[in-house]
Amino acid sequence: MSHPFLFTWQAQKGATGLEVTGGSGAWFETSDGARWLDMGSLSYQASLGHGNQRMIAALKAQAGDLALAAPWAVFPAKTEAAEALLSLAPPGFSRVFFTLGGAEANENALKIARMFTGRQKLVSRYRSYHGATMGALTLTGDYRRPPLEPGMFGVVHVLDGAEAIEQVLELEGEASVAAVFLESVPGANGVLIPEPDYWPRVRAACDAHGALLIADEVLTGFGRTGRCFGFEHFGAMPDMITVAKAVTGGYAPLGAVLIHDRIAAHFADNVLYAGLTGYAHPLGCAAAREAIAIYRDERLFDRARDLESALCKSLEGVLASSDGAATDVRVIGLLAGVDLELSPAGWDRLATGLTARRVFLHVSPRRKTAIFAPPLVVAEAELDAGISAFSEALAEAIRSA
Repeated sequence: MSHPFLFTWQAQKGATGLEVTGGSGAWFETSDGARWLDMGSLSYQASLGHGNQRMIAALKAQAGDLALAAPWAVFPAKTEAAEALLSLAPPGFSRVFFTLGGAEANENALKIARMFTGRQKLVSRYRSYHGATMGALTLTGDYRRPPLEPGMFGVVHVLDGAEAIEQVLELEGEASVAAVFLESVPGANGVLIPEPDYWPRVRAACDAHGALLIADEVLTGFGRTGRCFGFEHFGAMPDMITVAKAVTGGYAPLGAVLIHDRIAAHFADNVLYAGLTGYAHPLGCAAAREAIAIYRDERLFDRARDLESALCKSLEGVLASSDGAATDVRVIGLLAGVDLELSPAGWDRLATGLTARRVFLHVSPRRKTAIFAPPLVVAEAELDAGISAFSEALAEAIRSA
């Protein structure tokens, strides 16, 4: 079947997609009548699950009240969404810059960093993903960046260790680096959980060289790791926080940069050269306001933390029974990465086996990793069922090699 649109991140010949028709909780439904267990939260955004009636009602109410606004408009949903976001941030964060999604959040955070510091250079890691716009993509370290180079001037990529960042900040020269961008836990690149001293060391290096530290929480924010933000596990506070995806549970497009007051104060007398036509769209703001209320009312951050042990235990069982095909498991909250050594045919068989069992998760032969990120509303029995299906599909993939 030919479609009048392009599919993302793939060659178009033979590209196919699922026709999703609805869903409920941790399950989504397709036009053939199948129900899929969503162990990946779609593109990591569906933390509130599918068919959430509170979210649907909030969007309907906002559409009936105010569905269109200029970027400079002031209205209750905008104010309340900003206040709700700041209530989740550490002390000292006082302003929100709204965006359309995660890439634009990182794009505007780097602009703010350059304007605030007067410096040009930015530091990020090779094992990272920060978005698909040119600035965010230049920050990105993984395989999606090189095909589109040259990108933005001034980005320096480093290896993952804290020592590498310390050395680069020293070697790049005094007063040259505006900011270091870090995902608190690199998610799509394999769930790379840092050592306990990693964030404190990077924070200290940034302070020593006058660089800002920006936490990219687009994938990890809003409970994915068992806390609101991933950096909260590691005892160091950033200067800005970028969010998107689960900020609305995926029910409307929205991203944001949460900004510490010492940075926001700079723009009292200096022009903020940043803006978007869809800045703080009413439907996005209403979705964020309601999503944050649901996270709190249903204690979903705590729920992700409490389910971590069950997720870890089940995946360690997969590790033990895989005949060496699974080589490592990393789990934090409801985010897990399983490293796999499979032949190309084995990877194909794994994908086929998951499809046959109607289980969706993020399987990447390029990274040799399967990533689990189910909705925070997933039941423990559903979690077990998803991992059991993965284990069965993996066993078939091993036999096919």
